[in-house]
Amino acid sequence: MSPTDNKAIAVVVDAYSSGNFFPAACARLDASLIHIQSTRELITSMLPPNLSDYIDNIICTDEVAVVEHLRQYSPVCVIAGQESAVPLADRLSESLGLPSNGSKLSRARRDKYEMIEALRHAGLRCAQQFKSSDSTALAQWADRNGTYPVVIKPLSSAATDGVYICNSAEKVIAAAEKILTSQDIFDVPNKEVLIQSYLEGTEYIVDTVSCDGHRYVCGVWQYEKSLLPSGKNIYDKDILVDPHSEPSPELISYVDEVLNALNIRWGAAHAEVIMTAGGPALVEIGARLNGNIDPGFHDVCLGNNQVTLTAKAYLHPEEFQEKFSDQVYSKLQPAVVYNAPTVLDGIVDSIDQAVVDEIRKLESVHLVSVKLKPGARIRPTIDLLTSPLRIFMTAASREQLVSDYEEIRRLKDFVYRVKCRRYLNGAGSP
Repeated sequence: MSPTDNKAIAVVVDAYSSGNFFPAACARLDASLIHIQSTRELITSMLPPNLSDYIDNIICTDEVAVVEHLRQYSPVCVIAGQESAVPLADRLSESLGLPSNGSKLSRARRDKYEMIEALRHAGLRCAQQFKSSDSTALAQWADRNGTYPVVIKPLSSAATDGVYICNSAEKVIAAAEKILTSQDIFDVPNKEVLIQSYLEGTEYIVDTVSCDGHRYVCGVWQYEKSLLPSGKNIYDKDILVDPHSEPSPELISYVDEVLNALNIRWGAAHAEVIMTAGGPALVEIGARLNGNIDPGFHDVCLGNNQVTLTAKAYLHPEEFQEKFSDQVYSKLQPAVVYNAPTVLDGIVDSIDQAVVDEIRKLESVHLVSVKLKPGARIRPTIDLLTSPLRIFMTAASREQLVSDYEEIRRLKDFVYRVKCRRYLNGAGSP
């Protein structure tokens, strides 16, 4: 395909993970795609983009040259396909004069310290915090702050990577040193560590899509998590919440202020918010899609999905503003996303397809995502990345969801046949 074809051209930067849904969504709107790779090598920790879906793939080693190369296509938008893409997508869209969140606050949309400081500057409720490359200085801040637990995390990672809840100075130092000697999920070395006051309360997701400053709320989900003795908080279920029932209206109002404070005027955003005794407080927000998404599943339980709406906001902004601006989703039926944990430890020998099929046949199961292949390492779950199964569930009744969830819990550790299988600390067995 050449630049002279009549289709609109959209640019997607780093279409990893859920960014892989953009080609189909844009094709339905009669647009062709160019992919920009922000790193020389593909990032290894996420599902890579299918480059055959794009008319061109550009590895960005010279940003000025990339801008000039893109001009020949006359693109209509630049979309961030994943968290790592946000700063580059901001700069490219700004340089090309396209719809953009601008580069002024790009760092605050990626760096979690700068993010919370931007909220503090705007007068919004947020955590107390400090950052350092010195683990002892982090522990001293926690002691001076006077209240445990505290949260330790990398500055710019995702998916609970490197997040610890610590109850003592010794645990702060141990967690910080572990982070400082590792890379984040995007293969970037961690040079500093963020420490924050612990926000007590229930955590929620608020997903939005914005079009020239007018947003649509795609979904509010309540997290259910389990805290491990290690200080890791692992995901269990995301539970769909009614948009008109408390605390959804207060969460949505707060996220609107967060979007304004960070100048997120275009595209998808994925916010995680704690409902504290004093009101909502941001954990973090990404100017990109929710990573825990399946468009077909969201269409069934929400009537729309964040991928299609993001494509529409950029490619058909007039239609988006007419139909979706300043609106909220409808909860069509109960829904849950279950990130199943495991205690298995070893190498995956094979997948028991009969067990997978048994799970798929359950009435509420919309999609089973088997994340590991034979030969892969399987470890006891310590975060979202080490959950080996993701199951999207929706049904007409909550009772059906609960019944099927309990059956999946019984079956989950039979999905993988594992070499050198063992169970840790009496955590259970399949």
